[in-house]
Amino acid sequence: MEKDGLNNCVMKNIIDIRDIEQINELKCEYDLEKASLLARKLRWMSKDDPSLIPVRERLLELMEDYENKHWINEELISNEQIEESDKAEELIQKEIEFYNKRKEIIREKLKEYDMNQQDLGELLGHSKSYISELVNGVSNFSLKDIIVLHRIFRISFEILIPTFIESETRDQLKRNINKLNKPKLNLNI
Repeated sequence: MEKDGLNNCVMKNIIDIRDIEQINELKCEYDLEKASLLARKLRWMSKDDPSLIPVRERLLELMEDYENKHWINEELISNEQIEESDKAEELIQKEIEFYNKRKEIIREKLKEYDMNQQDLGELLGHSKSYISELVNGVSNFSLKDIIVLHRIFRISFEILIPTFIESETRDQLKRNINKLNKPKLNLNI
């Protein structure tokens, strides 16, 4: 990845899916992979919530611009660019696995309590469409939402909060741990 790694990416800091409409360009392979994932999710979510259509269209424009800028000429594609793309795909796959597991557990808990997503929306004070965004990992639960889910449904924080670390941050942490020379200090991956 670039010298600064994911720090230059814009998609990792998106909290509200509607913020995407303000993005001027995708800046890294992670952005491209994340945009692709969100565009797929929004394709079917926009059937229930047409307000998501412009967000999806904006993602598709951003993806096309990025690909035209970085992937159009095969002769200019470097091994570093391919490695960056592979790392981005790996990160997105981990995110997909996390969000699918969380969604499955939330659905199981709703079923256990004879509830549906609309009921969950009432509980948390959100619309059904926004609850769908939250459960599907398109938008992020607030800290308050996470605490409520933990307290009421007894879902562990490990299930509710993504704890994976981007590869660049993980590599930097390993280097810092080695510098500190503290044998008991360990990065649990």
